[in-house]
Amino acid sequence: MVQLSTSVYLLGGLLGLFLPSPVLMAPTPASMCTPLRTLNDSLSHRRRYMKHNFPINYTIRVHHKEIFKLSDINRMRLQVEQLDALVLQRLWFQVNQGVLKKIIRVMPERHPSRPYTTELERRFRDAEGVFVQSHPTEVFQQELPETIQDTWDHLTEETDRVPESSWRFAPPKLLLDNFCHTMHCLFSECFAGTEAQQHCEYNRALGIRDVSSMSHSLLTS
Repeated sequence: MVQLSTSVYLLGGLLGLFLPSPVLMAPTPASMCTPLRTLNDSLSHRRRYMKHNFPINYTIRVHHKEIFKLSDINRMRLQVEQLDALVLQRLWFQVNQGVLKKIIRVMPERHPSRPYTTELERRFRDAEGVFVQSHPTEVFQQELPETIQDTWDHLTEETDRVPESSWRFAPPKLLLDNFCHTMHCLFSECFAGTEAQQHCEYNRALGIRDVSSMSHSLLTS
């Protein structure tokens, strides 16, 4: 009986550590869906413009925080209790602002993918403008959770002050794949049923299932 009680106690601690923390999901304003879907239309051509128009194995230098994947979203949800989805959406805009700038920067004026990428950036800016207008000003003045603030500080650091160890090399298409998949995840109400949105939900469910397996092992040991 003592052993069982100890196991239950340990299980409670593990659940607290590993279960995905609740995310405060504010509904995505309906006004956001039109510019995001327009952006998504552009992203649907990323293979042609970000892969076929570049040399094989071509990469660009980005901050490692700009390689922003679905797994990063899930990690932040685990680390920050009661994480507001709006915070992750703000971070998404900050990340991809830098990604698009870096992709455009490496392209000569006559590069065949430059018109596509500049138009993509324009559509991104349109979506960002609607995002800002859709929320009260004070929302953007609120203090960020420490984990998110740390990422934000890295992203906004002066380039010449970034340590060499913080840079990574990534293919342009990979960066836009991440851009697209995380957009579907964080603004899922605008992209119901998409593969990335389903994958986002699958990752959350996987985390719960892994903890459930762990709890079963504890209780039967």
